[in-house]
Amino acid sequence: MTTSSPALRVRTIPRAATAIGVTVLLALGATLTRPSPSEAASGVCAVDYTVSPSPGAYTAQIRVTNLGSPVSAWKLAWTYSSDEHVTAAWNATVAQSGNAVTATNAAWNGDLPTGASVNFGVQGTGTANLPPGHFLFNGVSCDEPGGPGDPNTSGSPTPTDQPSGPPPADCGAAVVCSGFEDQSGPVPTGTWQVLSPDCHGDGTASIDTSVAHGGTRSLRIDGRAGYCNHVFAATTTDISGIAPVLYARLWVRHTTALPSSHVAAITLADAHDGGKDLRIGGQNGVLQWNRQSDDATLPVQSPAGVAQSRPLPTGKWVCLRFRIDTTKQSADTYVDDVEVPGLHLDGVPTQDIDSQWLNRTTPPRPTTLRLGWESYGGGDDTLWYDDVAVGPQPIGC
Repeated sequence: MTTSSPALRVRTIPRAATAIGVTVLLALGATLTRPSPSEAASGVCAVDYTVSPSPGAYTAQIRVTNLGSPVSAWKLAWTYSSDEHVTAAWNATVAQSGNAVTATNAAWNGDLPTGASVNFGVQGTGTANLPPGHFLFNGVSCDEPGGPGDPNTSGSPTPTDQPSGPPPADCGAAVVCSGFEDQSGPVPTGTWQVLSPDCHGDGTASIDTSVAHGGTRSLRIDGRAGYCNHVFAATTTDISGIAPVLYARLWVRHTTALPSSHVAAITLADAHDGGKDLRIGGQNGVLQWNRQSDDATLPVQSPAGVAQSRPLPTGKWVCLRFRIDTTKQSADTYVDDVEVPGLHLDGVPTQDIDSQWLNRTTPPRPTTLRLGWESYGGGDDTLWYDDVAVGPQPIGC
């Protein structure tokens, strides 16, 4: 298995924010936030560029925030300092000439009101894989005051899932909204039911009053190793009517690193696939999606594919969010609000990422949500779930 290096993140903020024009923050494994209103007072844009290097290659997640006038289309340009070469991209059209790179909006994410953000990503080859230090937004330097020029006058539709800042953390229009505070006994009842869809071992599901993310209760799963050792708590709420995009947010905590063998922790029955499950879990030590009907994985379980995912941190509460489009093969997964590149699905086959998953073209239609543990070999784990929400709108951490 290939182990990727820690991610490098760079953030540019406008000239008005500092005395030196552009401030570049570079750290190993650091967590960076978008600019505050004071930072963004009179600049053109802010760019968060997060690069995950691996031997001879890299993946970069890029978040652009428009700090100037509203635009109906955008271009972001930068120059690499070494031998980086883009080989694939998502949520944008990316072209490279020499070291110069230009990313142009996709058909669905061109509109950027003032203060709105858009996310896209690139994969490539290279040995240095350092973040760029300077960006142009619609031809204007991101550290220059004033608004960027709009490259055309025709608008593009804004998708329902396009971020304009972090989504609200409250349940809002969510169909499922549970912190397990309505559970009065030691075993889930009422709106949550314990089950083992395929087979049962010695794993257990219970309500824990000693560990919680919010409130005083959480769902505890004592998962056990061994083939077909399954236990889940499933919501009794039918989520099949959530459309066109299903959004989910939950907090999870667990004790043991994901094993090399296949495990699943979250399953969603798919009405468009004979009720077979879409499964979020792990393999080769990192997060993955797995499709029960044909055992397809996202990412592909090759060394290059595994390197584009990430482990699920242990010993602390982690915010896990995902979105599933019910009209096409499109999905994203976020850990603590950072998108996992290897869990990105956009309908365009990308080697080592979604090429296997896209062998099936029918979009999914999830009908229920189950939280638990499914083992197919090694892998004991104790997990807690809390503050679970599923609905038709983005739900933040």
